[in-house]
Amino acid sequence: MFSLKDKVALVTGASQGIGRETALALAAAGARVAVAARNEEKLATLVQEITATGAEALAIKMDVANADEVKAGFKQLLEKFARLDILVNNAAITRDGLAMRMKQDDWDAVIRTNLTGAHLCIQQALPPMMKARAGRIINITSVVAQSGNAGQANYVAAKAGLIGLTKAIAIEIASRNITVNAVAPGFIETPMTDVLSDAVKEELKKRIPLGRMGSPRDVTSAIIFLASDEAAYITGHILNVNGGMHLS
Repeated sequence: MFSLKDKVALVTGASQGIGRETALALAAAGARVAVAARNEEKLATLVQEITATGAEALAIKMDVANADEVKAGFKQLLEKFARLDILVNNAAITRDGLAMRMKQDDWDAVIRTNLTGAHLCIQQALPPMMKARAGRIINITSVVAQSGNAGQANYVAAKAGLIGLTKAIAIEIASRNITVNAVAPGFIETPMTDVLSDAVKEELKKRIPLGRMGSPRDVTSAIIFLASDEAAYITGHILNVNGGMHLS
């Protein structure tokens, strides 16, 4: 396990799925972890689980689509920890539907949370990172951002935009010793995929060369690596964690 001892990390969308597992993995690696999401009850449970291991954690109620809540959340984090070393932009929603029938509200909601939300968090993370002349920003995109997926035009567009955002910010702030990378999971066993039928899951597995859906740990291992000192010379990179589903 790569050591993140004494680092301070913030994970958005931390109430469940990959975000929750990322927070636990960061804490296990030695980081002090702020967990942000809209569901306060789930955050409280997660903080209890982290602190029970002896690690330090902070729950922040935050809707990343709301600029005021993002600002308030980062203020709360800095008041508690006085620094920020690692930002994991994981918060995401889906509002699936065929493009020709997609409601404007469904398009806007997904873009606002999945892409604009990451941008807002990066804006707040940069001042303390630039002051420290160090930092790790890790954006969670998706295999469909590279391959496309029918019925998810809004989600695909947002996640593809996140790849572009990753590369642009990586160039902008490289001189400050801040790296910006993305992890692109394939189909991972999370609450988001639990709703799929067994038949659909079996069809998906046929498209994955490794023959199985990924586990949250497959993704968190990649995140921990990119957050570590061992990844200091990697920036603007998209790390695919998809079992070979989309080779590029």
